Amino acid sequence: MGHTYVIGNFKGGVGKTKTVTMLAYESAVVKKKKTLVIDLDPQGNATSVLAKTGNVSSIEKNITDGFSSGSLKNQITPIFENLDLIASNTAFRNLSKLLLQKFPEDELKQINYLKDLIAPIKGDYDAIYLDVPPTISDYSDNAMLAADFCIIVLQTQELSLDGAQTYIAYMQYLVDNYNAELNVLGIIPCMLKPSGRVDTKVLDQAKELYGGNVLNTIVKYQERLKVYDVQGIEMNENVNGKIDMWDKKAHDVFINVLDELTEHENYFIERS
Repeated sequence: MGHTYVIGNFKGGVGKTKTVTMLAYESAVVKKKKTLVIDLDPQGNATSVLAKTGNVSSIEKNITDGFSSGSLKNQITPIFENLDLIASNTAFRNLSKLLLQKFPEDELKQINYLKDLIAPIKGDYDAIYLDVPPTISDYSDNAMLAADFCIIVLQTQELSLDGAQTYIAYMQYLVDNYNAELNVLGIIPCMLKPSGRVDTKVLDQAKELYGGNVLNTIVKYQERLKVYDVQGIEMNENVNGKIDMWDKKAHDVFINVLDELTEHENYFIERS
């Protein structure tokens, strides 16, 4: 049985969705692992990127119907070989109301609902990635309690570091008060200006705070990654049959990130 990963930071716009979609792509295409993305964000950005990636013109199945019916099994949309998606939609903004209707006055069942829904399908996948809004909410509570590991995206800005610290503190709160079984698998540094003084300072601060949890691989700004948001993730070949240079550069970074995260995961498994 594979593991479930929540990608987080309580600051928006740091690249969480991009990280979810790229890691899922590398997991499925490069590592040949059976991979599922569950989009828990009503904005549906991960859903949009992956639909374009797989040339899926219309997705009818969605996370809201899964939560309403009590089963995610019939809400899975294949994207391409080894990669599946449970799509989000705007109706999922009513998650709090849905949980209160299903489990009135039972907070434990409300925040453990996603974990219960994933359980019947978890054995079908090597990796499950959760994309969530950057808020302390029913979305983050359900995601954290359903996940085995947390991957934090740290854009090298002061507010992003604050968001990461708050995220880790809130994760610890759930571990202490709700028996969450969750560990920080790694912190991925994303630098907009690798030579900028602020970026370097924040990265140094993160390493002082979290040591080896901060990955050595740094995701630097690349125009090709922005193109993927619009067109879907690609790995094109040039006329010589080799992968396009800019596609290769973009994918190599996230392959390295995935390899580092796997090393951290093996360390946790060996210790347990």
